Amino acid sequence: MDAAATAPKAREAAIDRSVLEAFLFAEARLLDERRFRDWMALFADDGTYWVPAVVNQESPFNQVSLFYDDRDLMKTRIDRLEHPRIHVQTPPSRTAHLVGNVILDAADDATGEYAVSSTVIMVEYREDNQRVFAGRQVHRLRRTADGLRIVQKRVNLVNCDSAFEAMAVPI
Repeated sequence: MDAAATAPKAREAAIDRSVLEAFLFAEARLLDERRFRDWMALFADDGTYWVPAVVNQESPFNQVSLFYDDRDLMKTRIDRLEHPRIHVQTPPSRTAHLVGNVILDAADDATGEYAVSSTVIMVEYREDNQRVFAGRQVHRLRRTADGLRIVQKRVNLVNCDSAFEAMAVPI
């Protein structure tokens, strides 16, 4: 069987994939620049950020997650990250995010909602230690009058079930 026969079929949607890619790249840049409040502004009022702790975890409510933040918890996390004496971020982490293999998995042009998956690699450097986080992320995006907003960002880390030192910055 040739590669074209096994490749996923492109989704037909009113939105161009380059718009979705640009959104994901801009989100990664905000995180790398530690512009956490601007990052939070990308989320819809009902938006959530989720990093499961178990492979194929179906719900953030029936077991622990590495992160599961609604807007209120995001604000609390960001307040802590910006506090001058936060122990886990003194000195602050420096990160580099790489986003690729962007695929439009589902599109509902009638509601303006899109499911977009991509690979993500985040390198975090702090106090002469470098950590690498990698996985596949899924964004549920909603088109609004103010542009795209994140309804849910789920990051499925390849090693989600490993033991981690404190994780403070979003992936």
